[in-house]
Amino acid sequence: MTTKVEPWTLVDLAVLCHENSRDHGFYDGYDMTNFKDISCKLALIHSEATEVLEAVRKEKGSMEIVDEISDILIRTLDLYAALVNAGVVTEDLDDALEYKMAKNKERPHMHGVLG
Repeated sequence: MTTKVEPWTLVDLAVLCHENSRDHGFYDGYDMTNFKDISCKLALIHSEATEVLEAVRKEKGSMEIVDEISDILIRTLDLYAALVNAGVVTEDLDDALEYKMAKNKERPHMHGVLG
């Protein structure tokens, strides 16, 4: 495993997550330019969100909740790197997140949704 002194970027983490997934066969037979294959990977992120909900509902405790949230992040970063490798995505995730957070900061309370 590589040791880094400086902080990890999301892109760094995405590369590591995707390398691990790929090395363990989770992309065998997948074409990440194909809508159906992308949809399958995205559905796995959704399933992890459901596992967070179940951990909360069943009062499984903080560790289980955080563990499942970690799975969401791992699968999301993995998908991002897979899409970059396939040429589907070209934007830098760190830059996109910084832009989106700044944009959201300027949005109205509750984004204008009436309560």
